[in-house]
Amino acid sequence: MTLVHRSVLLEPTVAALVDPSFEARRWAQNPAIQGLVDGVYVDCTFGRGGHSRLLLSHLSSQARLIVIDKDPQAIAVAQELAAQDSRVTVVHSGFGDLAQALDELDVGPLQGVMMDLGISSPQIDDAERGFSFMREGPLDMRMDTSGGLTAEQWLAEVSVEVLKEVIAEYGEERFAFQIAKAIVDRRQSRPLHTTRDLAELVAGVVRTREKGQHPATRTFQAIRIYLNRELEELAYALPSILSRLATRGRLAVIAFHSLEDRMVKQFMNAAARPAQEQSRLPILEKDLPQPLVQSLGRILPTDEESSDNPRARSAVLRVVQRTDTPIPQDWMRSASERLLQQAAYSRQPAGKRGRR
Repeated sequence: MTLVHRSVLLEPTVAALVDPSFEARRWAQNPAIQGLVDGVYVDCTFGRGGHSRLLLSHLSSQARLIVIDKDPQAIAVAQELAAQDSRVTVVHSGFGDLAQALDELDVGPLQGVMMDLGISSPQIDDAERGFSFMREGPLDMRMDTSGGLTAEQWLAEVSVEVLKEVIAEYGEERFAFQIAKAIVDRRQSRPLHTTRDLAELVAGVVRTREKGQHPATRTFQAIRIYLNRELEELAYALPSILSRLATRGRLAVIAFHSLEDRMVKQFMNAAARPAQEQSRLPILEKDLPQPLVQSLGRILPTDEESSDNPRARSAVLRVVQRTDTPIPQDWMRSASERLLQQAAYSRQPAGKRGRR
């Protein structure tokens, strides 16, 4: 079976990185991108390369594109692209380790960085990956299949208390306790092996259904986010990216659910208005911290894109541009701490928490 990857918000994301005049509110009126640009760019979530390929078509022969992904299947596709285009450098890693990867590559200031958060269409569509409750497959859910606990292994040992907290926090599921208890009770007699096992169990517990949503949606999302440390990686990546952007360099982030979008939005807002925390202090306006980034706005999918690609419906693209203001170390430290607090529950290894 051929798995088709359809990139979400493709054109506006690339335009946000390479078009000097880009503004979200005006992009739809003039979507054409003119000319080629130089510099170093990073695609933190290569997937199947939809955004990277379009971005390459707007980069000069002297430009460089670093593509990152933790999924071995994505890396195989990226390596094929790199074999065809010498401007591409491939890094097999999560974007939480971006700083280390860039240090090893001896990369200077970045002109543009993009992130397409969450899981890709091929990961959802491939039943063997275990991400989808609509297809029967092994309970895996790992983005990097070369290591770490599978969902089946974790669910076989996690306590009710930890499982309830994971589902409640990362799935924002109001029936988290009932679902957690049902999973732990079930495994005493029959372990959960497949996505269908888990989906049917959750569907039997959730009493009310949200319109257009499978009852297991939030549970699958929560387990996936927890096992793959998605929010923790985002918490490490955002400050690292900001510190490496060149003046007028751009960061474009596509988010799909409220947890990750909230982190991105709050971080960008804090960087755009660093003086807000000190606004009530007796400090002269000229002495207040200056903006570290300028917001270029947000873009939502068009009705046409949402209809053609249902995954796009919940997507939001947020874009900021780096100013020339130096980043104070105390601001960077406090911003990093706030992000890590938001992702705090995912910081301990799954295999070392909540065993029963």
